[in-house]
Amino acid sequence: MNAAKAMEMKTISVTGKRQISIPLKFFNKLHIGNEVECILYGDEIILKPVEHETTGEFDEYILRDLVKEGYIGEDLVKEFKVRRKKIRPAVEKIIEEADEAANGKGKAYTLKEVFGATHGK
Repeated sequence: MNAAKAMEMKTISVTGKRQISIPLKFFNKLHIGNEVECILYGDEIILKPVEHETTGEFDEYILRDLVKEGYIGEDLVKEFKVRRKKIRPAVEKIIEEADEAANGKGKAYTLKEVFGATHGK
């Protein structure tokens, strides 16, 4: 059975510079950080919190490398945090380079250059 989502509304002002203030109750409930996604959906604007931390998709790989390198205890935890913070900037750089290549401003790579020769062909 689907429960109906509760809806709350609040009228807010828009400044001359097109800025708004998100009501504190909404801000806190959604755990909004420094950015939100702004989505135009028909004639509505939807604001969604942006999640900046990785969701753990690389954690296992980072931990495996650190263990192989001999990290243990607090040193392992400390170095894990350092390396995890480097993921987002690296991914953003890859996306930036891909956008440049797509717009004819950067080097484009073939699948073979990226992934190497495929097996069985």
